[in-house]
Amino acid sequence: MNILDLIQKRYTAKKYNAHKAIPQEKIEDLKEILRLTPSSINIQPWKFTFVQNPEMKAKLATVSMHNTEKINQAQLLVVFSVADDLDAFQKVVENELPQARKDWYNQMKASMPESDLKIWLAKQVYIALGVGLTASVALGLDSTAMEGIESDKYKDILNMAAYKPLFAMAVGYASDDDFNRLETTPKSRRLQESVIETI
Repeated sequence: MNILDLIQKRYTAKKYNAHKAIPQEKIEDLKEILRLTPSSINIQPWKFTFVQNPEMKAKLATVSMHNTEKINQAQLLVVFSVADDLDAFQKVVENELPQARKDWYNQMKASMPESDLKIWLAKQVYIALGVGLTASVALGLDSTAMEGIESDKYKDILNMAAYKPLFAMAVGYASDDDFNRLETTPKSRRLQESVIETI
């Protein structure tokens, strides 16, 4: 199946089959795909937390606003977090990135307010979410992007110090009676001429 077919097939699952397990090799593939996500200047300011433990998933579900049921049903929850403690992230930059990347990041850091730098870092994590959603359908899985989480409570539950959860992605197999399946609720997008300009 080519990429266009996959994107036409992809939709946001609203109800999951809680009993259909995801093969672990698909989860391992998704981990590696997210690790390979591109980012501006290859800064990689993220952490991807794969939550398969039902008890931990249930705790996170209670602080996930209108997403509680989906998280409890889905076999996997991926939490996307951004570097929030910039001193701690500086150590990551110094220890894990090549010199050219360090220099570029340090120049950017010196040239903008901390609040702007944090916004720029968070934007990189959204790139990873797009990759994750596309990778899920390519792996034969259904997914749901969720900004509706209580970030500070996620941070406490996951015992994060240097990173801040931004959003999550439920992953699994949609229930046969999911009302949002394409057979029931066809994909709705604006016309190409409304959103694409060719010059």
